[in-house]
Amino acid sequence: MISKIQLSLLVLLLSSLTSYGQKYSNAFLEIGVGARAHGQAGALVAQSNDISAAFWNPAGLARLETSFQATAMHAEWFAGVAQYDYLAVGKNLGAKGFASLSLVRLGIDKIPNTLRLVEPDGTINYDNITEFSAADYALLFSYGNLWKKNTAWSYGASAKIIRRSIGPFGGAWGFGLDAGLQYQKGRFTAGLMAKDITTTFNAWSFTLTDEEKDVFNQTGNEIPKSSIEITKPSFIVGTSYKNAFGDKWTLLSEVDFAFTTDGQRNVLVSSKSINIDPKLGIEAGYKKTVFLRAGIGQFQKIKDDIKPEVTHLIFQPNIGVGLQFKRIRLDYAFNNLNKANNPFYAHIFSLILDFEQKEE
Repeated sequence: MISKIQLSLLVLLLSSLTSYGQKYSNAFLEIGVGARAHGQAGALVAQSNDISAAFWNPAGLARLETSFQATAMHAEWFAGVAQYDYLAVGKNLGAKGFASLSLVRLGIDKIPNTLRLVEPDGTINYDNITEFSAADYALLFSYGNLWKKNTAWSYGASAKIIRRSIGPFGGAWGFGLDAGLQYQKGRFTAGLMAKDITTTFNAWSFTLTDEEKDVFNQTGNEIPKSSIEITKPSFIVGTSYKNAFGDKWTLLSEVDFAFTTDGQRNVLVSSKSINIDPKLGIEAGYKKTVFLRAGIGQFQKIKDDIKPEVTHLIFQPNIGVGLQFKRIRLDYAFNNLNKANNPFYAHIFSLILDFEQKEE
């Protein structure tokens, strides 16, 4: 017997896949990695030059001047409900470039499964409550190198394996490819990032018992079926410029534009054929030791609560700070996920560790 109070989060998670599975496929990869990037609202496609470049623009891996680098990041979203973690390691191959391995996980853990809360005789047995996790994983194999030795051009690519799971009920495997270019001349840098250039495919499969299917039927939800979910290509272009003020201060600024073609989105420039989402980030550095960061992005138009015919433009402001101690860099970012008058905040920490300098 299935009771109406057994409407667990399972129904919402699985049924949402049938409604939003295409445009927002693999949306967890749009969040981004590294507190430095978050402090600058993700405006990093041109200036990325540490191991997190594997995510933002793998061409930036070619700029690393260390033999080996590792990083870790942790963030909690929505008052700790969702956990976002990132680990990466990479090695310099000398004239053969730089290779790295990255793992990204976004998960909601300890979700109660109340499908068997009510016994066949109608009594409630709390011992039947179990827990499951809904998690998304991405494993990236990345490589970057200079176009020719000591030239301004660099290139890179990231092959990614996607794993999405909702407890024992369903899961998907996916594969895709990102590629990037960077051009650096003096204090000016430009970058191009092509995400999912081959179109990323996720193959979903579900294993539901008859009891679980009854829950979907009783609540009017569509029973999820095995299907293919696709992520269409998107492109990010950006430029950055670095100013020096004496021997102590530097100011690095970047503006990025993300282009998507998977249907109309609520961004600054929105249409059915193409959407443009701008980002702006700045980083002030002092003696290459202390860094202050700020950025704005995620521009959206929302309707006024009182006058629906009036729209307001909102955006997400971010700030951050970084500390460099020889071969250790600690970064922190404070993110504001604006949603009208109901903001959510996130504190993001990341650590980067350099080993000895690469041999010339």
